[in-house]
Amino acid sequence: MKKYLLFLVCVCVGFNAHGEGVILSDTSVDDYDESVVIKEESFNSPKTVYTTSQSYNQAQTVVKSSLYNDMSDPLFLTPDNRFLSDTFVHFYDKKFRFGQYLDYGINNNLVLHANMLYQWDLSGHKENGFSATEFGGVYRMNHGDGNTHVIADALFGLKLWGSSHVRTPEYADSSYYAGLRFGRQYTGLTLAGTVKSTWVFDGNRGVSYIDFIPEAYFRFKYDWRAGLGFDIRRSTNEHLLDNQEWLNLKLLRQYGNTQYVGRFDYEFESNEIQIGFDLKILF
Repeated sequence: MKKYLLFLVCVCVGFNAHGEGVILSDTSVDDYDESVVIKEESFNSPKTVYTTSQSYNQAQTVVKSSLYNDMSDPLFLTPDNRFLSDTFVHFYDKKFRFGQYLDYGINNNLVLHANMLYQWDLSGHKENGFSATEFGGVYRMNHGDGNTHVIADALFGLKLWGSSHVRTPEYADSSYYAGLRFGRQYTGLTLAGTVKSTWVFDGNRGVSYIDFIPEAYFRFKYDWRAGLGFDIRRSTNEHLLDNQEWLNLKLLRQYGNTQYVGRFDYEFESNEIQIGFDLKILF
């Protein structure tokens, strides 16, 4: 009997020791797995992804804030429910031209505008009068993110009720245009290009022309801006409208939502010069 009891005790002790060994072994495996998981989470930590995303968002904020009210940027699009006013005076070939441009942001993709010019002729030809009133718009087909995407805009418009005796395309009685504008915006630089075709039809003439306009626009500290561009114009009828190559320069200072812009334009074929001043306000 004693031998039998001793045998049972030995069996129980062995069983318990084996169970403890299993439990200890399982516990050590759990601890090991836990450490592995922790290491994996540390390696693929959300903090790393968040930091990258945060830097990207900060870069985006810088770009967006610097472009939101930069009305002279060649890729500027008036924001939703905002008005842009551009009042300007230009002196060209002994002619003063006064104008007013207004546009309104329908949404973040579409802007509608209207403008009118008045010409005061000092050359003795008496080509005085109002230009055709222009109605048009810009539709943004592709938004950029300030880093990788190219912005693309469709341009369209028409001009009506102009003075046909004023012999410039801007003052033609009826004209229509369509075009494409594209480019990329960075924090300190915008590169853009525009291709626009215009058809002029009035009681005295019919002509069409196309403009190729590459531009570079620079943003400096203290809200100074500068623009450099070329307008290469080709006409279908050089007797009515000469081919032209314009150099366009502008320098401006921005105060909040207001810009004071000085312009200088030079035409290479005719050696003509145009100077002007613009006052732009975003409401």
